[in-house]
Amino acid sequence: MLGPVFFVLIEISIRRGARAALAFDFGVFVSDVLYILLAYLFYFQVAKFMNDENQGFIQIFVGIVFIFLGLVTYLKKPKKVKVDEVGKIIHSSKDYVILAFKGFFLNKANPLVILYWFIVITEASKHSTQNTEVSYPIFINLSVILAVYFLMDFFKIMIAKRLRPLITDKRLETLNHFIGVIFLLFGIVLMARGVFITM
Repeated sequence: MLGPVFFVLIEISIRRGARAALAFDFGVFVSDVLYILLAYLFYFQVAKFMNDENQGFIQIFVGIVFIFLGLVTYLKKPKKVKVDEVGKIIHSSKDYVILAFKGFFLNKANPLVILYWFIVITEASKHSTQNTEVSYPIFINLSVILAVYFLMDFFKIMIAKRLRPLITDKRLETLNHFIGVIFLLFGIVLMARGVFITM
């Protein structure tokens, strides 16, 4: 899906390499798994929450957060990455952990993600066996979806990595501006949706 996470994933892959992008994507993956568990275990509560006016206020708040992130991303200068004598990017374990947390929280900040997984679970449950306590077909379905997403992200990362030799500081700054605008637009859309819901 062409959301904020997609563009940040491409940017990290180009600027910092495939391993860094995979660390970020792992954080997104864990966030999705937690959202799935939340939507599955608290199905009725989530259904009520999705029809509640409070969702509008949450979307307004998250919209403000994304607008702030957009401004920061647009204005920041790209940091130069450390490379060794053969031009290989140097990363510490701390860098990977930070990137994983960044992916986790960026995905968690998007209320549309839990709405998406809630819809997927609703559709999957229509085709599941209702006589069992644990609906294995649903989990198989979700596992396949997650695996396909992760595989698609892996291909995106590999393609973006090949573009790295073509990237200059000026192009990186332009990429930051582009991602900042995406965040701003995403935040404005969320705020508009939230205002519409609360009216």
